[in-house]
Amino acid sequence: MRVLVFGREGKVGAVLMRSLAAAGHDVRGVEVGEPVDLKGIEAAVDFTTPAAVLGNALAALAAGVPCVIGTTGLGDDDLVQLDRQARDLKTQCFVAANFALGAVLMMRFAAEAARSFPQAEIIELHADTKLDTPSGTAKATAAGMGGDVPIHSVRLPGLVAHQEVILGGLGETLTIRHDTTSREAFVPGVLLALDRVRGLPHGLTFSLDKLL
Repeated sequence: MRVLVFGREGKVGAVLMRSLAAAGHDVRGVEVGEPVDLKGIEAAVDFTTPAAVLGNALAALAAGVPCVIGTTGLGDDDLVQLDRQARDLKTQCFVAANFALGAVLMMRFAAEAARSFPQAEIIELHADTKLDTPSGTAKATAAGMGGDVPIHSVRLPGLVAHQEVILGGLGETLTIRHDTTSREAFVPGVLLALDRVRGLPHGLTFSLDKLL
């Protein structure tokens, strides 16, 4: 597949450039300020910034190119706009809060555990370079648990991406934790999304859980 990676030199983008090529994809990359050539591109992947992702995705969709988006920080209005654009142009837009398979399972386990515990809180920890707070993963986790779950955010150098869901009940606590120690953790999820995106319904599909 001919894939365009928005954010070619970013922390995740650089990993994807190597890994997607190693998986057999024809990969091209673009950075801020460079011309975007979507001719012949079969799918676009975006791991950039909250300020850039919407414009990138809308440009790709306008060219009829399905999108796989891992950048967090998109608001509800942004998602509605992406869904409308993709539907109008009969193409696909896939967005996930986290592409690490273990993180998706963590969210699923937390949603299941929330049915049995009266209270829970989320602690999410990321590198100090992460721009959005709280993280998209934490917000998606809280939504899956019913929505009213406090989230605590930590931003420190030396971290990559980590999350704990702590549930408390009478005389016990349960902690569900996922640690991303390397951005290679996102590669299997991105490869899965690229494999499936063109077969998804027209419009927006949210969460890697939909593909598992």
